[in-house]
Amino acid sequence: MAARQNQMILDQCEIPGIRSLAVARRYGAYTALAKALTTMTPDQVVEEITRSGLQGRGGAWFGTGLKWSFMPKEPRVESFLCVNADESEPGTCKDRYLIEKNPHLLLEGVLIACYAIRASTAFIYVRGEMWEGMEVLETAIRELVTANLCGKNILGTGFTINVHVHPGAGAYICGEETALMESLEGKRGYPRNKPPFPAAYGAFGHPTTINNIGTLGYVPWIINHGADAFKGIGDPNFPGTLIYQVSGHVNRPGLYEAELTVTLRDLIDMAGGVRSGHRLKAVIPGGTSMPLLTADDLETVMSPASFAPRGSLKSGLGSAAVIVLDDTCDMVDVALNMMRFYRHESCGQCTPCREGTKWVCDMIERIHRRRARPGDLEVLEQVLVNVGDIDRFEFNKTICLFGVSFGWPLTMLIRRFRSEFEAAVAESTPAPVPLPVPASVLPAGDLRAP
Repeated sequence: MAARQNQMILDQCEIPGIRSLAVARRYGAYTALAKALTTMTPDQVVEEITRSGLQGRGGAWFGTGLKWSFMPKEPRVESFLCVNADESEPGTCKDRYLIEKNPHLLLEGVLIACYAIRASTAFIYVRGEMWEGMEVLETAIRELVTANLCGKNILGTGFTINVHVHPGAGAYICGEETALMESLEGKRGYPRNKPPFPAAYGAFGHPTTINNIGTLGYVPWIINHGADAFKGIGDPNFPGTLIYQVSGHVNRPGLYEAELTVTLRDLIDMAGGVRSGHRLKAVIPGGTSMPLLTADDLETVMSPASFAPRGSLKSGLGSAAVIVLDDTCDMVDVALNMMRFYRHESCGQCTPCREGTKWVCDMIERIHRRRARPGDLEVLEQVLVNVGDIDRFEFNKTICLFGVSFGWPLTMLIRRFRSEFEAAVAESTPAPVPLPVPASVLPAGDLRAP
């Protein structure tokens, strides 16, 4: 029997008027907040989320309750919650949809999280292009303040929380939690070295927890129904559901929420199958930073357990943005499209990314234009290994994971479709190598002098 959707998060998104507080409350919004504030201590909320097994839906799959437990119980300074709604991974669109369709579900999760970690301020960092989403959130927050569900002394419990929407810089790297905090502080979005970790020294030097906004959407459900009920849904090691975003060459691209026991074949079937008249060639399982799979991998269970380092596949679930590619795709063209994006989005802080993205993009450009030089393909592979060796699962060559975000998927793309790259090289007329400019014609001190 084919897998079916289980809509825990998406079920109310199409209710007319659900953006408004009045309609949202008719459908149960903020009952979990009232329950948490009036019947549970912050530590009890953390314990309930920990027992539920909820893990971060931003791609790292770190235990949400465990992350909350790192925050100081008696903070010497104000603590913060940073909500990651930057959503910069190509193919990813769930956060934007949830914000624009059902903001009160997400805001209730934000408020409960702030109570649990003893934070008095929440910053919702939204990708800069998502203007409608920011306006929807700001309208919803004003409604909450008027209804005494946000601000000072919420529901007469003495709990005070301020929520601010912050437009991001529109940079891919600001989806990384430390770069997000740097951008929030008004600085360039450069990732930080860790330690110190955000719970000790985060935004503005204060203890901070960073959660993906999709993760927080599950918090009200868990508080209302209990940790055991959540843990009983789907895979007990990865309980609950996940919103898969299926795009590319399928008949019905869209969002599909299912338990983490669903297979890749199931998801493609939910999306109406590969478009008529074509066959499946490859699938990117979690946004373009995840190495692609082939038609031989359709029975893969779309859970973190299936992927490296836990599983046998050298890929990852990432943001669960499933991009389907059919037999019309030229994989050299796919590689070039990806690398132009990553070259543009490198923050430039690390040499492997700053220089590597340009080198890799230039070599793929030459192969794509059939102007490859002898040995280009081998040099290309070596550069990718130097950025991050997927066979050794090396993560430590750059400050953040941007290096492996372009190095690993391109390595596997070349391995799995090497014949297409070799054919492009074989068809090439090598471009002449530029001769060095004689030093005699350069001004004194010119760095181009040999």
